[in-house]
Amino acid sequence: MSDMRAVRYDEFGDIDVLRVEEVPDPVPGDGEVVVRLRAAGINPGEAGIRSGALAEVFPSTFPSGQGSDLAGVVEGVGDGVTRWRVGDEVLGYVDTRSSHAELVVVPSGQLVARPATVAWDVAGALHVAGATAYANIRDLDPRPGEVLVVSGAAGGVGSLAVQLAVERGATVVGLASERNHDWLRAHGVVPVAYGEGVEARVRDVAPDGVDAFLDTFGSGYVDLALALGAPSERVGTIIDFERAQQAGVLVLGRNDETTTADLAELTERIADGRLDLEVAATYPLEEVRDAFRQLEKRHTRGKIVLTA
Repeated sequence: MSDMRAVRYDEFGDIDVLRVEEVPDPVPGDGEVVVRLRAAGINPGEAGIRSGALAEVFPSTFPSGQGSDLAGVVEGVGDGVTRWRVGDEVLGYVDTRSSHAELVVVPSGQLVARPATVAWDVAGALHVAGATAYANIRDLDPRPGEVLVVSGAAGGVGSLAVQLAVERGATVVGLASERNHDWLRAHGVVPVAYGEGVEARVRDVAPDGVDAFLDTFGSGYVDLALALGAPSERVGTIIDFERAQQAGVLVLGRNDETTTADLAELTERIADGRLDLEVAATYPLEEVRDAFRQLEKRHTRGKIVLTA
């Protein structure tokens, strides 16, 4: 049996606990497919799991791998798999923290075909951010004539969520650094700079009030949403779980709410140009530490992707 390269860590900790090592090639079981990775997105939640900050929500066993998003080429199929063949180009996800590796075992039902018009790096970064954004907008249900505010509006989840909300006809106010304002305007979003005075700036562009608020960043945005008058049942966060519980607002976009059908629809939107997922940077698998150093600065527009 040959060996592949995969990201591993043996304990909770900072970026330095990550390493790339050789491990035995995986073998597909019944209903599973082995995919040779071309690209895999990295996500803030993976950093939280690795650090131990999310241990109560997502417990770990060691040694641990990491990664959910993936895109690549089918290299092997297990018994009972009829939809996929060796050589098929696919994207999808795993729930086993294992996509940051050269070869990934994936349940066959968690893959969709990669259209030729969807670049590998985009395909490999789509699931977590895309499915989370899709669930957020579905649950908050912004409608024509309503105002939705999104914090972290140029980030991985935020940049997709604002586009989905604009498509529904809502007025979308995006909180982001000024260097991202042109990008937001080009996607139909009203940009507002975050930081001191943000409440007054939002009121200036939304004088009739705020109908819903999506927090993709944390750090006090749940309180801002309530101060702006958004009803608690239409305030949601994907990161500030403790404050959400205290304030009685929604925790949105959990993985158990996502489906392969959602991913297929998002892929179709990317393929035909209705949705734009920007890739900020790509790193080879061996540079996984550098990739997470950039991610954890929390100033990335779009996604950061590992390649193999």
